[in-house]
Amino acid sequence: MSGSDIRAVSLALSGANIESFNTNGQVAVTGRGREITQEDIDRVHEAARAVSISMDREILHVIPRSYTVDDQKGIRNPLHMTGVRLECGVHIITGSVSTVQNMFKCVTRAGYKVERSYLGILGCARTVLTNDERDLGCLLIDLGGGTTDFMIFSESEPVFTSAIPAGGSQITGDISIMLSIPVDAAEHLKRDSGAAWTDAIDPDEMVIVPGFGAREPVELERRKLVSIIQPRVEEIFEMVNERIEKNGLKELVKAGVILTGGASLIPHIDDCARSVFGVPVRIGSPATVQGLDPAYHSPAFSAAVGIALLEAERAGFTAEPGPRKRQKKSRQGSFSLVKWIKEKFF
Repeated sequence: MSGSDIRAVSLALSGANIESFNTNGQVAVTGRGREITQEDIDRVHEAARAVSISMDREILHVIPRSYTVDDQKGIRNPLHMTGVRLECGVHIITGSVSTVQNMFKCVTRAGYKVERSYLGILGCARTVLTNDERDLGCLLIDLGGGTTDFMIFSESEPVFTSAIPAGGSQITGDISIMLSIPVDAAEHLKRDSGAAWTDAIDPDEMVIVPGFGAREPVELERRKLVSIIQPRVEEIFEMVNERIEKNGLKELVKAGVILTGGASLIPHIDDCARSVFGVPVRIGSPATVQGLDPAYHSPAFSAAVGIALLEAERAGFTAEPGPRKRQKKSRQGSFSLVKWIKEKFF
């Protein structure tokens, strides 16, 4: 749509093989006068990531959570503080080596160069979550096509990341099988008439099931369609909830659940999630970025918009203030992301 020749991409990774764990690194402070320098911070990050993982996995992200200087804990930025020992707690996200390599090969063979890769849900978090939700503790769920990725935040940083091998495609497949219609028709029916909460549907409402071949279109009670969708959606949420409870993290979800991703567009899916998790639920859309077509202010594009913002910040540009920012937007800041995209690709 931009009319430019795109040769390089930032890739959003996803998949059911995503795993995470938390660990610590510790180094002695070597700065003059025992003042912590950026070099000390870099060294403690390297010490924290020096962990043993299986040969079939690779580290995707090492996210610092908090620092400890001597016995002083809970420090967000230790730069220029004085101490003799620096410790850092990090959240490490890993993925399957073969899966990541295959995704890179797909992009490369399509004629593009992968400049950098991110876990897609980190992009969602950048543009969907508010500072208050991060601080208090929340569960972010990215409902994709083939997988559902989720991440728990506490005290502003992620503490748990995982994924399950089910998403919107499984819902479409259920409709296709139960109504004996092609997958494409089932997808259109899901998007146009689907919902995830039977109680919210008028019992008299009817929908048209498209015909194919010699078969004519037929009328169907919308509640019957929803009765196919709701059990699968509940199963996905129950799998997420079970994994959270198994790891003893349910009590961290104080600010509620935020749903995003393409499958979160199913009407009343927040009602279904609320019944499973028992906490407040909202649908998260990308932050307003000037220069972005309104069609892309949709949960389906949360990861893409978020990664564009992360890349702009990494390149040194001040990105458009999103939900995480509390300050009032300035006119100059609102055009910085557009400026970066023009300089990067035009």
